[in-house]
Amino acid sequence: MTPIATVTRRHRVVVIGGGNGGLSVAGRLVRRGVSDIAVIEPRSEHVYKPLLSHVAGGTARLQETMRPQGEVTPRGVTWIQDAASDIDPERSTVTLGGGDVIGYDHLIVSAGVQHDWTRVPGLSAALTTPHVVSNYEPDLAGKASVALRDLRRGTAVFVQPPGPASCAGAGQKPMYQACDYWRRIGVLDDIRVILVLPTPTMFGIPEIDAELERVVARYGIEVRYSTELAIVDGDERHVTLESHGTRERIDYDVLSVEPSQSAPDWLKATPLSAASDPGGFVAVDAETLRHPRWPSVWSLGDAADTTNSKSGGALRKQSYVLAKNLAAVIAGRRPTARYDGYSVCPFTVSRSTVVFAEFDDRGELKPTIPFWRSMYRENRLSWIFDRRILPWLYWHAILPGRL
Repeated sequence: MTPIATVTRRHRVVVIGGGNGGLSVAGRLVRRGVSDIAVIEPRSEHVYKPLLSHVAGGTARLQETMRPQGEVTPRGVTWIQDAASDIDPERSTVTLGGGDVIGYDHLIVSAGVQHDWTRVPGLSAALTTPHVVSNYEPDLAGKASVALRDLRRGTAVFVQPPGPASCAGAGQKPMYQACDYWRRIGVLDDIRVILVLPTPTMFGIPEIDAELERVVARYGIEVRYSTELAIVDGDERHVTLESHGTRERIDYDVLSVEPSQSAPDWLKATPLSAASDPGGFVAVDAETLRHPRWPSVWSLGDAADTTNSKSGGALRKQSYVLAKNLAAVIAGRRPTARYDGYSVCPFTVSRSTVVFAEFDDRGELKPTIPFWRSMYRENRLSWIFDRRILPWLYWHAILPGRL
């Protein structure tokens, strides 16, 4: 019989994950008068992930994406610099990688996703070569900036994976920025650009599809619809693509890959995940964000098995709902706030314009400004908001729980 570990310390609210969702919901709870909140986060640097697409596309510097974790943790919140390794919802405890056991009255799981680089044969090894890059991790985004900037002729392949992903369309953003750059310096006609999509359309919403199809035509990008990356040969620099049982081999000079994604392995092994979800994400009521079996467990963001498209914009709405509901429960009231499935994906389609896709979990447009229903169309103002205003809001208003 395995002995039960002794609880090392206890907090009223424990948050797993010090990313966007974890910090912003902790900040909102503090502002609602909730005390004794601890955030479990092993990393010492906090990364603003949306800017990584701009880094890869050459329109932002890597240092702009990072700040010390201690500086961005909201005031009044305890930072536990360790990694969660297990959750026991029956005992209301979290086990840390260092061996400590943390007790909780309420648990918020915002552990994000893991990048499954080994799912495609050969991809993990190919990432060590200069020609395979990504905008999904800081070091790979920095490498992408150089590889795309220096390309003057040849073939560039951009891959979006199947399955749930954090801002799934973000893998397209460096491609559009690179194409705009290549066109400006006069080499775009010498570069074959191929986009690999697992879906039958560009995005799945007719209005957004039309905007992106126009952009693709402008740059002469070849799109492989309903296609997946099957094999990568980093030494020979070629990929094998598969669509409906048919395979195609393509040589590349630069390969930019968005990784397959799932819940962290340790989280998959806990009893919190949805039984029907192969990705291992935490089961929640899609509106209240509360676990259906354990009412003291909540989840939001990429780690939650919600019906929306995973994105930072979805997190902002979810953190508001979760904080309001949890504060109500702590005060002895019923949770009444409801998340409406909102999500957003700003497609940076040039070095100065954005297609701002806002939508709900039914695939219908859901503009933040109701009277500007055509806001999704490519425009300069959305680029200014995405590239200049939103990063400032993130550091100064979203993470502290003000927005």
